[in-house]
Amino acid sequence: MSHTTSKVLAGFLIGATAVGGVATAAGVFSTSVVNACVDKRTQAIYAAVDNICPTTRNAVTLGSAGSVAGSINSIVKKVFPTVVTINVTTTNGGGTGSGSIFKTSATTSYVVTNNHVIESAAIATGTIKVELDNGDSYAATIVGRDPNYDLAVLKISIGNLPIIAIGDSASIKIGDQVIAFGSPLGLDHTVTSGIVSSLNRPVVTGDDANSSGSYVDAIQTDAAINPGNSGGPLTDSLGRMVGINAATATLGSTSGQSGSIGLGFAIPMNQALRVMNEIIDTGKATRPVLGVFFDQTFAAGKGAKISSLTPGDAAEKAGIPVGAIVISIDGVRITDYVSAIVRIRSYAPGVKVTVVVTLPSGGSKSYTVTLGSALSS
Repeated sequence: MSHTTSKVLAGFLIGATAVGGVATAAGVFSTSVVNACVDKRTQAIYAAVDNICPTTRNAVTLGSAGSVAGSINSIVKKVFPTVVTINVTTTNGGGTGSGSIFKTSATTSYVVTNNHVIESAAIATGTIKVELDNGDSYAATIVGRDPNYDLAVLKISIGNLPIIAIGDSASIKIGDQVIAFGSPLGLDHTVTSGIVSSLNRPVVTGDDANSSGSYVDAIQTDAAINPGNSGGPLTDSLGRMVGINAATATLGSTSGQSGSIGLGFAIPMNQALRVMNEIIDTGKATRPVLGVFFDQTFAAGKGAKISSLTPGDAAEKAGIPVGAIVISIDGVRITDYVSAIVRIRSYAPGVKVTVVVTLPSGGSKSYTVTLGSALSS
Protein backbone atom coordinates (compact mmCIF):
# COMPACT_ATOMS: atom_id res chain seq x y z
CA MET A 1 0.00 0.00 0.00
CA SER A 2 1.54 3.27 -1.04
CA HIS A 3 1.10 6.37 1.10
CA THR A 4 -0.11 9.56 -0.43
CA THR A 5 -1.12 12.89 1.00
CA SER A 6 -2.56 14.05 -2.28
CA LYS A 7 -6.20 15.03 -2.42
CA VAL A 8 -9.06 12.70 -1.75
CA LEU A 9 -11.89 13.89 -3.97
CA ALA A 10 -14.79 13.34 -1.63
CA GLY A 11 -18.45 13.45 -2.48
CA PHE A 12 -20.78 15.86 -0.74
CA LEU A 13 -22.93 14.16 1.84
CA ILE A 14 -26.19 16.02 1.42
CA GLY A 15 -28.81 13.33 1.65
CA ALA A 16 -32.31 12.43 0.61
CA THR A 17 -35.62 13.61 2.02
CA ALA A 18 -36.11 12.40 5.58
CA VAL A 19 -38.08 9.16 5.84
CA GLY A 20 -37.90 8.73 9.61
CA GLY A 21 -36.71 5.71 11.50
CA VAL A 22 -34.26 4.98 14.27
CA ALA A 23 -30.95 3.17 14.10
CA THR A 24 -28.65 2.71 17.08
CA ALA A 25 -25.43 0.89 17.75
CA ALA A 26 -24.99 -1.43 20.68
CA GLY A 27 -21.84 -2.24 22.54
CA VAL A 28 -19.27 -0.95 24.94
CA PHE A 29 -16.04 0.88 24.14
CA SER A 30 -13.10 -1.18 25.26
CA THR A 31 -11.57 0.12 28.48
CA SER A 32 -8.45 -1.98 28.06
CA VAL A 33 -5.35 -0.58 26.42
CA VAL A 34 -4.27 -2.37 23.25
CA ASN A 35 -0.85 -1.60 21.91
CA ALA A 36 -0.36 -1.27 18.16
CA CYS A 37 2.14 0.11 15.67
CA VAL A 38 1.51 2.71 12.95
CA ASP A 39 3.79 2.61 9.94
CA LYS A 40 5.59 5.96 9.61
CA ARG A 41 5.34 5.93 5.82
CA THR A 42 1.95 4.34 5.02
CA GLN A 43 0.10 5.14 8.28
CA ALA A 44 -1.22 1.55 8.29
CA ILE A 45 -1.92 0.03 11.71
CA TYR A 46 -0.23 -3.25 12.74
CA ALA A 47 -0.46 -5.40 15.85
CA ALA A 48 2.46 -4.95 18.23
CA VAL A 49 4.39 -8.17 18.71
CA ASP A 50 5.30 -8.48 22.41
CA ASN A 51 4.28 -4.81 22.77
CA ILE A 52 7.31 -3.73 20.72
CA CYS A 53 7.30 -1.65 17.53
CA PRO A 54 10.15 -1.60 14.99
CA THR A 55 11.91 1.68 14.25
CA THR A 56 9.84 2.15 11.08
CA ARG A 57 6.61 2.27 13.11
CA ASN A 58 5.26 4.48 15.90
CA ALA A 59 3.69 2.95 19.00
CA VAL A 60 0.07 3.90 19.72
CA THR A 61 -2.58 2.80 22.20
CA LEU A 62 -6.07 1.88 21.06
CA GLY A 63 -8.62 3.01 23.59
CA SER A 64 -8.75 5.72 26.22
CA ALA A 65 -5.69 5.58 28.42
CA GLY A 66 -6.46 8.78 30.34
CA SER A 67 -10.08 8.13 31.24
CA VAL A 68 -12.56 5.30 31.29
CA ALA A 69 -14.81 5.25 28.26
CA GLY A 70 -18.48 4.56 28.75
CA SER A 71 -20.96 2.40 26.93
CA ILE A 72 -22.10 3.60 23.55
CA ASN A 73 -25.63 3.71 24.90
CA SER A 74 -24.69 6.15 27.69
CA ILE A 75 -22.86 8.40 25.23
CA VAL A 76 -25.82 8.33 22.84
CA LYS A 77 -28.17 9.44 25.62
CA LYS A 78 -25.81 12.32 26.40
CA VAL A 79 -25.22 13.49 22.82
CA PHE A 80 -28.53 12.89 21.02
CA PRO A 81 -30.39 15.87 22.55
CA THR A 82 -27.73 18.14 20.98
CA VAL A 83 -27.91 16.63 17.47
CA VAL A 84 -30.40 18.00 14.93
CA THR A 85 -31.69 17.07 11.50
CA ILE A 86 -31.56 19.86 8.91
CA ASN A 87 -34.19 19.83 6.18
CA VAL A 88 -33.59 22.08 3.17
CA THR A 89 -36.30 22.87 0.62
CA THR A 90 -35.69 24.80 -2.61
CA THR A 91 -37.53 25.31 -5.87
CA ASN A 92 -35.42 22.53 -7.34
CA GLY A 93 -36.02 20.04 -4.55
CA GLY A 94 -34.20 19.71 -1.26
CA GLY A 95 -32.18 17.47 0.96
CA THR A 96 -31.33 16.45 4.47
CA GLY A 97 -28.25 16.97 6.59
CA SER A 98 -27.26 17.03 10.23
CA GLY A 99 -25.95 19.52 12.76
CA SER A 100 -25.06 20.15 16.39
CA ILE A 101 -26.35 22.71 18.88
CA PHE A 102 -23.20 24.33 20.25
CA LYS A 103 -24.39 27.59 21.77
CA THR A 104 -27.66 28.71 23.38
CA SER A 105 -29.17 31.64 25.28
CA ALA A 106 -32.56 32.32 26.80
CA THR A 107 -34.10 32.99 23.38
CA THR A 108 -31.71 31.79 20.66
CA SER A 109 -29.68 28.71 19.80
CA TYR A 110 -26.88 28.22 17.25
CA VAL A 111 -26.33 25.14 15.13
CA VAL A 112 -23.18 24.22 13.21
CA THR A 113 -23.39 22.22 10.00
CA ASN A 114 -21.65 21.93 6.64
CA ASN A 115 -21.96 24.74 4.12
CA HIS A 116 -22.88 22.28 1.39
CA VAL A 117 -25.91 21.13 3.41
CA ILE A 118 -27.56 24.56 3.25
CA GLU A 119 -25.82 26.14 0.25
CA SER A 120 -28.71 25.55 -2.14
CA ALA A 121 -31.03 27.52 0.15
CA ALA A 122 -28.44 30.29 0.48
CA ILE A 123 -27.96 30.89 -3.23
CA ALA A 124 -31.57 30.37 -4.33
CA THR A 125 -35.04 30.73 -2.89
CA GLY A 126 -35.26 28.11 -0.17
CA THR A 127 -36.12 27.34 3.41
CA ILE A 128 -34.15 25.65 6.17
CA LYS A 129 -35.78 23.88 9.09
CA VAL A 130 -34.00 22.44 12.09
CA GLU A 131 -35.63 19.40 13.68
CA LEU A 132 -34.72 18.77 17.32
CA ASP A 133 -34.27 15.43 19.02
CA ASN A 134 -37.85 15.58 20.34
CA GLY A 135 -39.31 16.08 16.87
CA ASP A 136 -40.03 19.81 17.17
CA SER A 137 -39.08 21.77 14.05
CA TYR A 138 -38.01 25.42 13.79
CA ALA A 139 -37.31 27.74 10.88
CA ALA A 140 -33.61 28.59 10.70
CA THR A 141 -31.72 31.56 9.38
CA ILE A 142 -28.13 31.52 8.15
CA VAL A 143 -25.84 33.49 10.46
CA GLY A 144 -22.91 32.99 8.10
CA ARG A 145 -21.16 30.37 6.04
CA ASP A 146 -17.63 29.64 4.89
CA PRO A 147 -17.25 27.56 1.71
CA ASN A 148 -13.47 27.39 2.21
CA TYR A 149 -13.94 25.28 5.33
CA ASP A 150 -17.35 23.83 4.37
CA LEU A 151 -18.93 25.24 7.52
CA ALA A 152 -22.12 27.15 8.24
CA VAL A 153 -23.82 28.45 11.38
CA LEU A 154 -27.61 28.55 11.67
CA LYS A 155 -29.80 30.33 14.21
CA ILE A 156 -33.16 29.19 15.56
CA SER A 157 -35.50 31.15 17.81
CA ILE A 158 -35.65 28.86 20.80
CA GLY A 159 -33.38 29.03 23.81
CA ASN A 160 -32.10 27.00 26.72
CA LEU A 161 -31.37 23.94 24.59
CA PRO A 162 -28.76 21.32 25.49
CA ILE A 163 -25.41 21.96 23.82
CA ILE A 164 -22.79 19.49 22.74
CA ALA A 165 -19.51 19.24 24.66
CA ILE A 166 -16.52 20.45 22.66
CA GLY A 167 -13.42 18.26 22.54
CA ASP A 168 -9.80 18.89 21.61
CA SER A 169 -9.11 17.51 18.15
CA ALA A 170 -5.38 18.05 18.66
CA SER A 171 -5.37 15.41 21.39
CA ILE A 172 -6.87 12.54 19.37
CA LYS A 173 -4.62 9.84 17.98
CA ILE A 174 -4.79 7.18 15.32
CA GLY A 175 -6.65 4.24 16.83
CA ASP A 176 -8.81 6.31 19.20
CA GLN A 177 -12.44 5.27 19.23
CA VAL A 178 -15.05 7.68 17.84
CA ILE A 179 -18.81 7.87 17.20
CA ALA A 180 -20.55 9.52 14.24
CA PHE A 181 -24.05 10.96 14.74
CA GLY A 182 -26.50 12.19 12.13
CA SER A 183 -29.31 11.45 9.73
CA PRO A 184 -27.84 9.39 6.89
CA LEU A 185 -30.27 8.90 4.00
CA GLY A 186 -32.90 10.70 6.07
CA LEU A 187 -32.76 8.15 8.90
CA ASP A 188 -32.56 10.36 11.97
CA HIS A 189 -31.18 9.16 15.32
CA THR A 190 -28.44 7.14 13.64
CA VAL A 191 -25.19 6.24 15.40
CA THR A 192 -22.13 4.46 14.04
CA SER A 193 -18.82 3.81 15.77
CA GLY A 194 -15.26 3.17 14.69
CA ILE A 195 -11.73 4.44 15.15
CA VAL A 196 -9.61 7.31 13.94
CA SER A 197 -7.96 5.82 10.85
CA SER A 198 -5.66 8.74 10.01
CA LEU A 199 -5.02 12.39 10.79
CA ASN A 200 -4.15 15.43 8.67
CA ARG A 201 -5.61 13.79 5.58
CA PRO A 202 -5.85 16.34 2.72
CA VAL A 203 -9.41 16.22 1.43
CA VAL A 204 -11.01 18.37 -1.25
CA THR A 205 -14.80 18.46 -1.31
CA GLY A 206 -15.93 19.52 -4.75
CA ASP A 207 -16.00 18.41 -8.35
CA ASP A 208 -12.27 18.90 -8.79
CA ALA A 209 -9.35 20.70 -7.21
CA ASN A 210 -9.78 23.65 -9.55
CA SER A 211 -13.28 24.38 -8.24
CA SER A 212 -14.09 26.57 -5.29
CA GLY A 213 -14.44 23.49 -3.10
CA SER A 214 -13.34 23.21 0.49
CA TYR A 215 -9.84 22.12 1.45
CA VAL A 216 -10.01 20.14 4.68
CA ASP A 217 -7.17 18.96 6.94
CA ALA A 218 -9.38 16.02 7.79
CA ILE A 219 -9.76 13.37 10.43
CA GLN A 220 -10.22 10.04 8.67
CA THR A 221 -12.44 7.43 10.32
CA ASP A 222 -13.86 4.03 9.51
CA ALA A 223 -17.10 4.85 11.35
CA ALA A 224 -19.81 4.52 8.71
CA ILE A 225 -20.63 7.95 7.27
CA ASN A 226 -23.28 8.18 4.58
CA PRO A 227 -25.23 10.85 2.68
CA GLY A 228 -27.12 12.89 5.26
CA ASN A 229 -24.46 12.57 7.98
CA SER A 230 -23.01 15.87 6.74
CA GLY A 231 -22.69 18.43 9.51
CA GLY A 232 -23.28 15.96 12.31
CA PRO A 233 -20.77 15.51 15.14
CA LEU A 234 -17.93 13.04 15.35
CA THR A 235 -17.36 12.51 19.06
CA ASP A 236 -14.68 10.88 21.15
CA SER A 237 -15.38 8.04 23.59
CA LEU A 238 -16.64 10.55 26.17
CA GLY A 239 -19.16 12.21 23.85
CA ARG A 240 -17.14 15.35 23.13
CA MET A 241 -17.29 16.69 19.56
CA VAL A 242 -13.82 16.36 18.04
CA GLY A 243 -14.90 16.75 14.43
CA ILE A 244 -17.74 17.65 12.07
CA ASN A 245 -18.67 14.99 9.52
CA ALA A 246 -17.97 16.42 6.09
CA ALA A 247 -17.41 13.88 3.35
CA THR A 248 -17.03 10.27 2.38
CA ALA A 249 -14.83 8.71 -0.27
CA THR A 250 -16.59 7.11 -3.21
CA LEU A 251 -15.54 4.46 -5.71
CA GLY A 252 -17.12 6.29 -8.64
CA SER A 253 -20.39 5.81 -10.48
CA THR A 254 -19.09 2.89 -12.51
CA SER A 255 -18.44 0.75 -9.44
CA GLY A 256 -22.11 0.16 -8.71
CA GLN A 257 -21.43 0.74 -5.03
CA SER A 258 -22.90 3.41 -2.80
CA GLY A 259 -22.86 4.25 0.87
CA SER A 260 -20.00 3.98 3.30
CA ILE A 261 -16.84 2.15 2.27
CA GLY A 262 -15.08 2.75 5.56
CA LEU A 263 -13.48 6.02 4.47
CA GLY A 264 -15.19 8.96 6.15
CA PHE A 265 -13.75 12.40 6.83
CA ALA A 266 -14.44 15.06 9.44
CA ILE A 267 -13.32 18.66 9.91
CA PRO A 268 -11.16 18.86 13.06
CA MET A 269 -12.94 20.64 15.90
CA ASN A 270 -10.10 23.02 16.74
CA GLN A 271 -10.11 24.29 13.17
CA ALA A 272 -13.90 24.49 12.99
CA LEU A 273 -14.38 26.23 16.34
CA ARG A 274 -12.43 29.32 15.28
CA VAL A 275 -14.56 29.66 12.17
CA MET A 276 -17.81 29.05 14.08
CA ASN A 277 -17.03 31.72 16.66
CA GLU A 278 -15.95 34.25 14.03
CA ILE A 279 -19.20 33.72 12.14
CA ILE A 280 -21.26 34.33 15.29
CA ASP A 281 -19.23 37.43 16.18
CA THR A 282 -19.06 39.03 12.73
CA GLY A 283 -21.17 37.01 10.29
CA LYS A 284 -18.01 36.10 8.39
CA ALA A 285 -14.85 34.09 8.92
CA THR A 286 -11.21 34.62 8.04
CA ARG A 287 -8.67 32.29 6.54
CA PRO A 288 -4.87 32.28 6.75
CA VAL A 289 -2.91 33.44 3.70
CA LEU A 290 0.59 32.44 2.63
CA GLY A 291 0.42 34.80 -0.33
CA VAL A 292 1.43 32.45 -3.12
CA PHE A 293 0.00 30.81 -6.21
CA PHE A 294 0.98 27.20 -6.79
CA ASP A 295 1.78 25.61 -10.14
CA GLN A 296 -0.99 23.02 -10.42
CA THR A 297 0.75 21.31 -13.34
CA PHE A 298 3.99 20.69 -11.44
CA ALA A 299 4.80 16.98 -11.59
CA ALA A 300 8.59 16.90 -11.54
CA GLY A 301 8.75 15.66 -7.97
CA LYS A 302 7.24 15.91 -4.52
CA GLY A 303 6.22 19.29 -3.17
CA ALA A 304 4.24 22.37 -4.19
CA LYS A 305 5.95 24.70 -6.67
CA ILE A 306 5.33 28.43 -6.25
CA SER A 307 4.47 30.03 -9.59
CA SER A 308 3.96 33.58 -8.30
CA LEU A 309 3.76 35.67 -5.13
CA THR A 310 1.15 38.15 -3.96
CA PRO A 311 2.93 41.48 -3.44
CA GLY A 312 3.22 42.46 0.20
CA ASP A 313 1.88 39.20 1.56
CA ALA A 314 3.44 36.71 3.95
CA ALA A 315 5.70 34.69 1.64
CA GLU A 316 7.20 37.76 -0.06
CA LYS A 317 7.83 39.40 3.32
CA ALA A 318 9.62 36.26 4.49
CA GLY A 319 11.81 36.24 1.36
CA ILE A 320 10.55 33.06 -0.30
CA PRO A 321 11.38 33.27 -4.03
CA VAL A 322 9.21 32.46 -7.03
CA GLY A 323 10.02 28.97 -8.30
CA ALA A 324 10.72 27.59 -4.84
CA ILE A 325 9.17 24.20 -4.07
CA VAL A 326 7.53 23.89 -0.66
CA ILE A 327 8.50 20.51 0.81
CA SER A 328 7.33 20.87 4.42
CA ILE A 329 5.29 23.15 6.67
CA ASP A 330 5.97 22.93 10.40
CA GLY A 331 7.56 19.54 9.86
CA VAL A 332 4.64 18.08 7.89
CA ARG A 333 5.73 16.76 4.49
CA ILE A 334 4.11 18.45 1.48
CA THR A 335 3.53 16.21 -1.52
CA ASP A 336 1.61 18.52 -3.86
CA TYR A 337 -0.21 21.85 -4.01
CA VAL A 338 -3.38 20.38 -2.46
CA SER A 339 -1.58 19.20 0.66
CA ALA A 340 0.11 22.62 0.87
CA ILE A 341 -3.22 24.49 0.72
CA VAL A 342 -4.80 22.14 3.24
CA ARG A 343 -1.90 22.49 5.64
CA ILE A 344 -1.89 26.29 5.45
CA ARG A 345 -5.63 26.46 6.07
CA SER A 346 -5.29 24.31 9.18
CA TYR A 347 -3.78 27.33 10.97
CA ALA A 348 -5.29 30.58 12.18
CA PRO A 349 -4.32 33.91 10.57
CA GLY A 350 -1.31 35.50 12.23
CA VAL A 351 0.32 32.22 13.24
CA LYS A 352 4.05 31.78 12.58
CA VAL A 353 4.95 28.66 10.62
CA THR A 354 8.20 27.18 9.43
CA VAL A 355 8.25 26.62 5.67
CA VAL A 356 11.04 24.55 4.15
CA VAL A 357 11.57 24.92 0.41
CA THR A 358 13.84 23.66 -2.30
CA LEU A 359 15.33 26.78 -3.87
CA PRO A 360 15.28 27.34 -7.66
CA SER A 361 19.09 27.40 -7.55
CA GLY A 362 19.20 24.11 -5.64
CA GLY A 363 19.53 23.25 -1.99
CA SER A 364 16.93 23.81 0.69
CA LYS A 365 16.18 26.69 3.01
CA SER A 366 13.89 27.23 5.99
CA TYR A 367 11.75 30.35 6.36
CA THR A 368 9.70 31.61 9.29
CA VAL A 369 6.46 32.99 7.89
CA THR A 370 3.71 34.90 9.69
CA LEU A 371 0.51 33.97 7.88
CA GLY A 372 -1.67 36.80 6.65
CA SER A 373 -5.44 37.04 6.84
CA ALA A 374 -8.27 37.29 4.33
CA LEU A 375 -12.04 37.14 4.56
CA SER A 376 -13.40 33.80 3.44
CA SER A 377 -15.86 33.95 0.62
